[in-house]
Amino acid sequence: MTENFPYPLLNRNLLITEINRLVAAGQSFVFIIDYKAENGYLIPEKSIDNRFIKTSVINSEEKKQQNPTLLRWDASPISKNDYQLKFDYVRNQIQQGNSFLVNLTQPTSIETNLTLEEIYEKSEAKYKLWLREQFVVLSPETFVKITNRKIASFPMKGTIDATIPNAEQLILEDTKERAEHATIVDLIRNDLSIVASNVAVKRYRYIDRISTNKGDLLQVSSEITGELPADYPEYLGTILFSLLPAGSISGAPKPKTLEIIEAAEGYKRGFYTGIFGYFDGQDLDSTVMIRFIEKEGNKLIFKSGGGITSQSDATSEYNELIQKVYVPIY
Repeated sequence: MTENFPYPLLNRNLLITEINRLVAAGQSFVFIIDYKAENGYLIPEKSIDNRFIKTSVINSEEKKQQNPTLLRWDASPISKNDYQLKFDYVRNQIQQGNSFLVNLTQPTSIETNLTLEEIYEKSEAKYKLWLREQFVVLSPETFVKITNRKIASFPMKGTIDATIPNAEQLILEDTKERAEHATIVDLIRNDLSIVASNVAVKRYRYIDRISTNKGDLLQVSSEITGELPADYPEYLGTILFSLLPAGSISGAPKPKTLEIIEAAEGYKRGFYTGIFGYFDGQDLDSTVMIRFIEKEGNKLIFKSGGGITSQSDATSEYNELIQKVYVPIY
């Protein structure tokens, strides 16, 4: 008999209240918040049961399982024609001036010889999370870090196959990618300005190399920092929720873009592109939940996507969506 998941799903107001309470008490905890910032889990570290939840954010020394074997990885993405219809709708909204950037995502059915828990154990990623019978996250992207009143965000926008000749130069000089990244950096800078002062771009468009079961990728990130008020621990929950949904997986301007995403995608993101993280009693680290595989009945669904701008090409964006259907097992 399968035991029920022991942690209650909390609504937005309860999450904010409980985060503030635990921070005030100096207690460490893991938080998991869905894309729409409507529901989530809040799990005190002392209550974590690894039969139901595993995460690398508590044990940074955790290593991947040795000698992993990924025998089968078959993906069945949306058809190019169906994607084209959604892309055209988004681009039309952009041309009408309703958005500058829309993050368009879609689900892909996958078949593999591994369970979600085995994928978690065998993968290597900056942020890993497994919830029993629900989903696994293998994210390379930091959402926000808070240390000694300093808040920093690290939006990731721009992906290219690392084996392409001059890949780094190509991604950094690509006109569409530059415009998309600049838009997201500006959006995150504005978001941080809601909760922090002295907001500035500390690093702009630096390259990370991501290893995957399909080869290496290069991804482009920036770092934006700010300073929180001295009394920020009293309302840390409010601070987190004021930044959601994350700019890098929604778009700009955010309110209207969220409406466009809802109309275009035709499925529920759920926890995909929400955030999870860890408060250790003093500092906070968190990630955007991308590289996300969810269990739906007896099927596994990988959710992925990319940013659409006025300069985007449907074929390139479709290929990027498929390229991102990977696990960091290598």
